[in-house]
Amino acid sequence: MDDFLAARSQMALSLGFHIIYSCIGMVMPFFMAVAHYRWLRTGNATYRNVTKAWSKGVAIFFATGAVSGTMLSFELGLLWPRFMEHAGPIFGMPFSLEGTAFFIEAIALGFFLYGWDRFHPWFHWFTGVVVGVSGLASGILVVAANAWMNSPAGFDYVNGQYLNIDPIQAMFNDAWASQALHMTVAAFAATGFAVAGVHAIMLLKRQNVTFHQRAFAIAAAFGAVAAVLQPLSGDVSAKDVARRQPAKLAAMEAHFRTEKAAALVLGGLPDEKAGQVNYAVKIPGLLSFLAHGNFAQEVTGLDRIRPEDRPPVLVPHLAFQLMVGLGMLMLGIALLYFWARWRRRAWLHSRWLLRLFAAATPAGFLAVEAGWTVTEVGRQPWIINGVMRTADAVTPMPGVVYSFYLFTAVYLSLSVVVVFLLYRQIKMVPVLYDVPPQVSLA
Repeated sequence: MDDFLAARSQMALSLGFHIIYSCIGMVMPFFMAVAHYRWLRTGNATYRNVTKAWSKGVAIFFATGAVSGTMLSFELGLLWPRFMEHAGPIFGMPFSLEGTAFFIEAIALGFFLYGWDRFHPWFHWFTGVVVGVSGLASGILVVAANAWMNSPAGFDYVNGQYLNIDPIQAMFNDAWASQALHMTVAAFAATGFAVAGVHAIMLLKRQNVTFHQRAFAIAAAFGAVAAVLQPLSGDVSAKDVARRQPAKLAAMEAHFRTEKAAALVLGGLPDEKAGQVNYAVKIPGLLSFLAHGNFAQEVTGLDRIRPEDRPPVLVPHLAFQLMVGLGMLMLGIALLYFWARWRRRAWLHSRWLLRLFAAATPAGFLAVEAGWTVTEVGRQPWIINGVMRTADAVTPMPGVVYSFYLFTAVYLSLSVVVVFLLYRQIKMVPVLYDVPPQVSLA
């Protein structure tokens, strides 16, 4: 492995772990706030215990997210010094604002964790809401920085110089709104299905049934709503990519030749040398419609992109197919869940529905990882789209491969610790009620 591949692999590894920690950290406080609100409104002690249990999970992911995010900040400067030299003054504003949001989140989380029976109940609840809002703002601001890399704005690039810098325009670039929307909805869907899946597993084991039923209902509702909204945000994002980054869209869809009434490719293995997709199902005209809202519209293929500017096709295409497939799976489960709540209430306690949620526990985060793979690999060979190549931004320092091995060990160790802490937390959930005889999970 050469240093360039090692540097890219290290960033991919770091982002791959951090995105899971950050998604949970920015979404779980809202679950916590809903459970807390229900306790304050109903006085039901089960909701109080759910809130306390979830707050400990929030604290775990806040800590791990802070560690992994700090490591990413250092990696940007150490692995990509030329990128930071030129890009830092342009897109530094969202990072500085993210630091402020993180600071507010830390204070609010401290108030919430140590404020039980010390603050007014509604003020205590409010501090939990602040944790969620500031965490969500933090995530959106980081996405704004990444969106700038896909749609650079706020400067003039003249003779290799970055002039007339406008940080506000850079932050609110053309890709910001669609990426922020898509990522936010994805975070809610992934976290909702993951948390609901864990509680579904515990219900299948008939452990602390009342506690896990209440928790499952809240998490499943969030996840199901987000799963229904996600295809809509994906459509917005896809149309935006078609307009700004036609090379990325062509790689995602393995669309090799420019044509009108372009077909949507389902599955398949791209053959980049032959310029075709094998073993795929093609739906005529649908790609044109999804990209431009017109079944006859021309869609740019990779044949219109200079060979040296083309992204790889295999990885973005497979990742995109995985993301869409998992999204459709979660959408199907969400629609079943809503139908059960509306017409078939008995299904909510059925073992088959719980098994579906249990099986879908990792689906959302696999989709998130696949989506970020599409975003980052589909932008190659650019680190700043159309302005700076990734190969020109990497550090000249030798021995990056050893740093990659070290960081791999650190992240794997951190993940083991997180899994252990979460497992212990789940096992320590207090037994609120024994399983009553009339509760059926058949």
